Amino acid sequence: MTQRALVHDRLTTLADPTRGRVLLLLEDRELTVSELCSVLQSPQSTVSRHLRVLGDDGWIVSRQEGTSRYYARRPDLESAADRLWGVVREDLGSSANAADDRARLERVLAERQSKSREFFAASAARWDSVRGELFGTTSDLVALLGLLDENWVVGDLGCGSGRLSELLSLSVGMVVGVDGSPEMLAAARTRLANVRNVDLRSGDLESLPIDSDTLDAAVLSLVLHYVAEPYRALVEARRALKSRGRLLIVDMVSHERAEYRQQMGHVWLGFSETQVRGWLEEAGFGTVRVSGLPTDPMAKGPRLFSATAKKN
Repeated sequence: MTQRALVHDRLTTLADPTRGRVLLLLEDRELTVSELCSVLQSPQSTVSRHLRVLGDDGWIVSRQEGTSRYYARRPDLESAADRLWGVVREDLGSSANAADDRARLERVLAERQSKSREFFAASAARWDSVRGELFGTTSDLVALLGLLDENWVVGDLGCGSGRLSELLSLSVGMVVGVDGSPEMLAAARTRLANVRNVDLRSGDLESLPIDSDTLDAAVLSLVLHYVAEPYRALVEARRALKSRGRLLIVDMVSHERAEYRQQMGHVWLGFSETQVRGWLEEAGFGTVRVSGLPTDPMAKGPRLFSATAKKN
């Protein structure tokens, strides 16, 4: 087909002013048939017919979402059609019909927003459970890992069975997992068999098998209470970190559940903020921040805290 024939055919499609109004409405947004009917004040059969002609001629695209179909102007019009639409748009945009359409469109879009607000008003009290049912209770927390630098080397110190190493591996360049339990490392190697950017190493936290100035960040997640000498572990973590590297500790606040010593081998019954802050500062860390974490109503263990610090 020659360009002249193409422009002529395109012009035939846009000769109907209603189709021009439809295309103008769909230029910067998606609308459903019912929404277009409200804006154009036309019956569904009429709007559907115009949409069919515009679709057959390649002016619009559509997508199905649930029970609704959304229409929009095709974003990749060929140059001849795009020039033609520029002329038609300029003429239509200043018309009285276009002004009325814009006013009615604002009401239609406001109604969309109103439906969303109604949903949230009715769901506010149970929103967390609704979202948890749909996406899982930790989906938002896992997504926050995307804030990490993709080039970082992160130490998962006391990596256990490798769950955190697996999560970290999705967002950083390399994870170095260290654990002193052969059984835990075996479980981690099984879990991470197909993960290429996790390096698992056997070693004690008080004597890390990691060269100095290697890590951009390090994590001690629910492990410090197993360490006989937490201060030494923090000194080692600082040694392994690069300058300005960050350390994150997650652990239990001080508690009185002495049975944890026998049941789970805990050496420390949690830590006070004063203890943790003092150890970090004495180990040479700066910008220390310690804060309690929200309590999960389903959790049976002691409350948790997080502590962050930076290598000076």
